[in-house]
Amino acid sequence: MFVTVDRQRKPSLPWVTLAVIVTCMALFLWLAISPEAERSQFMRQWGTVPTRLFDVSAPLLQQFVELRWLRLFTGLFIHLGWLHLVGNVLFLMIFGAPAERALGPWRFLLLFLIGGALANLAEAVMLPLADAGRPIVGSSGAVSAIIGAYLSLFPRARLGLVLPLGMFLEFVRIPAPLLIGFWFLLQIAFTFVGPAFGAVAWWAHIAGFVSGVLFALVSRPAIARRLRS
Repeated sequence: MFVTVDRQRKPSLPWVTLAVIVTCMALFLWLAISPEAERSQFMRQWGTVPTRLFDVSAPLLQQFVELRWLRLFTGLFIHLGWLHLVGNVLFLMIFGAPAERALGPWRFLLLFLIGGALANLAEAVMLPLADAGRPIVGSSGAVSAIIGAYLSLFPRARLGLVLPLGMFLEFVRIPAPLLIGFWFLLQIAFTFVGPAFGAVAWWAHIAGFVSGVLFALVSRPAIARRLRS
């Protein structure tokens, strides 16, 4: 039922994961040194703003020229604060690299973009009307999609981490479900220490996770063939 990983396979460089991480960090640093007005304008321009996304009064040509639906994707690379960024980058490193090696770079990139866009769309639909003018940003939904796919494909996997234990750094293997539980607790913590109470986009996390599971179910035969080749 599940996919078995060939442990003798030589690990390949997870270039998509690294590219996403570098893009998110570079964009965050650029926004951090930008004036407040310019930073806010950029987030509203390239984040997912529900009122603009669902503005049916605008002519179709205008919506096409402005590429409004593209904001479902561009918003994935924008982060509000360093805690927001570090949390997503950390779990991208933990789950992204093994997921990319299992899925292949292009299938992984598709999962990140489509899963993240669907997560942002779900959050835009469920966002209260009073908050519909605020941009939805961050790669949390895409990370949730990756976690959902990885857990579905490899529920018994143990992922290697380097942890500071005493005066030394130790390499340990931790069950993937335990790390996912930590991810969930971290998101709860972000609700209280984020830019505003309730800042975490919970519907984006749920939709991203579900889309990742569905992606894994559909792609499992192709992934199994890839790992056997």
